[in-house]
This record gives sequence, structure tokens and C-alpha cells, in this order.
Amino acid sequence: MSDQYRTIAAPSEGLYREKGSRFLSFAFPVDSVDAAMEKVGELRKRFHDARHVCFAYSVGVEQPQTRAGDDGEPSGTAGRPILGQISSYGLNNVLIIVVRYFGGILLGTGGLTVAYKTAASEALAAAVVVEKTLLSDISFSCDYVCVNEVMKLVKEEKLSVTDAVYDQTCLFSVACAKSSRERLIGRLEKIDSVRLDNES
Repeated sequence: MSDQYRTIAAPSEGLYREKGSRFLSFAFPVDSVDAAMEKVGELRKRFHDARHVCFAYSVGVEQPQTRAGDDGEPSGTAGRPILGQISSYGLNNVLIIVVRYFGGILLGTGGLTVAYKTAASEALAAAVVVEKTLLSDISFSCDYVCVNEVMKLVKEEKLSVTDAVYDQTCLFSVACAKSSRERLIGRLEKIDSVRLDNES
């Protein structure tokens, strides 16, 4: 599996109007289901006077968790088309919320589906799509005398050191591309005194 995945760099917004109804759309990068639902709660409070606050998210990369919420619209006319846009853009770790202010004219199920799909697409069209790398953490310790050898490996592999404690026994946490994890563990194990944290 590739380490690369596509998401959005920052929040973005869109707007779609149909027969007096306004569909305000908001796209957010999110890294957990809790973060996504917290954002849904925030917008429900912010737009408390709106008729509907519908949403969809895809969270996670290897086994994405998805959810679509219609918030009182006919089943499948809001959340599903929003989720469809996330999928068609090939994105992960993204939440889209569409807020509807009713304009007095019923749109029918077909009209609603088109409206929510288009509103979601407008928010994504305004977003900056970026490629990110799926990372894995490796934690380990080593004797101080081996630090230079460890840091040489870190530099060669262009690893990101996320935590370091220097003492007689040094502690390190590094982030690497997930697909490189086993190979890097093998290299680390060849350095004298390196002890891997089994829980990392």
C-alpha cells in the first residue's frame, strides 16, 4: 500500500443557491472521528437558526471510517451525496458540513441530492488539496556512546525526531513512512545497545 494520501490543507467554504434555499458548505481537515463530530457540534450551535446541518466525513487512511448525516432531510439526499464528493476527490481525513436555510420551495429528493452534492463540491473546489505521508512512530533507547551512530542513521533516512532525552541512557522517538518501518527497525537493531520499545 502507498504511504501517500490526499487531504485538504486548511478549511474552505462554498455556497449554492436553489429556489430560495441557501446551502452553505464547509470543508475541514480532521484526524479523528471525535474532532469531526466536535466540529459538527460547533456549526450546529453557530447556525442554530438553520433548517438542516448535514455532514459527511472520511477519517483514517488504511481503513477509513465514514459517516453521513442527513439531519432530518429525506434519507440519502444529503449526507450520502456529500460523502460521494469526498470519495470522488479521493480524499481522506476530511469532514464536509452543509448548512441549509430553507427558501420556502420544496426541492424534492432529486433536487436535494443535487444541491447537497453541488454545495459539497463548491467547498472542495475552494480547498487546497495536498498529499501527505502516512507516518509510523518508532521509540527506542540506547547508551549515550551510540548517539552519534543513531543520529547518522536519522540523517541518512531523513527521519523526523519527535522526542529525545539525552542521558547515560538516551530515549528517542522518530517518525518514518509506514512502509519503511520494518526496514528501519532492522537497521536500528544492528546498532549496539539500541533497545526498541515494543509498544511503539
